[in-house]
Amino acid sequence: MDQPTVGILHPGSMGAAVAACAASNATEVLWCENGRSTASAERAVRFGLTPVTTLSELLGRSDIVISLCPPAAAEDLARDVAGHRFTGAFVEANAINPERVQRIAALLEPDATVVDGGVVGSPPVGGKAPTLYLSGPASATERIEALFAGTAVRTAVLGTEVGKASALKLSYACFQKTSRVLVALAVGVAREHGVDQELIEIASRRTDSYLSEPQYVAKTAARAWRWGPELEEAADALAAAGLPPEMLRAAASTLARWNDAKDDGELTLTDALDRLARP
Repeated sequence: MDQPTVGILHPGSMGAAVAACAASNATEVLWCENGRSTASAERAVRFGLTPVTTLSELLGRSDIVISLCPPAAAEDLARDVAGHRFTGAFVEANAINPERVQRIAALLEPDATVVDGGVVGSPPVGGKAPTLYLSGPASATERIEALFAGTAVRTAVLGTEVGKASALKLSYACFQKTSRVLVALAVGVAREHGVDQELIEIASRRTDSYLSEPQYVAKTAARAWRWGPELEEAADALAAAGLPPEMLRAAASTLARWNDAKDDGELTLTDALDRLARP
């Protein structure tokens, strides 16, 4: 198969590094310099990307376009691409929800073939190797797999349904990103009382992730009646320390959906999730 020409929209820290990996199996990787910052231009030069002056030129020359931009801009960017009647493969790789991906697919099809993508991991530099999860038409996901073959970007295909890759990305982000914020709150309130080092020492005894133990959700549900008030108390402590309490109040509100499961030792994971979704 001939090597494709690839366009990247836009070369941020993740996009530029991913594009540089794609360059291994592409004729060239284009980026549009119109309206981009000096930092973007410097990044593009550093990663060996080829500048073009207009979006029209980029789309006209590209067989595959990868969209990696701030989530809020994803649909507007797709709308711009749709206005040029792009006919290649469009990889929607932004951290957006499945419904938005499906709206974008509706904008671009049938002219373009849309592949849903979700990058999990850090930019592929300095030995980092993120995974690009893909879902969409098999012929198109195969092209994207080939584009990143042998590079620091691993690929994994989740099926033909557009939206699955984004669902996986955001499901993981729910935990991974929020847990980092919880660390800041926990250490912040501990520091206020001079026990932050002791907190870190307690945490260091446990090295695995709660996300890998979903069976514990049922136990959480059974204990929610007392965990919720405990988190309300913790939220009060955060507020007293000048830290934002809203996240813990939201967690307490979530736990309240399980109040009728008080001390239910027979509760299963399925039961707990069903109650959470349909209180």
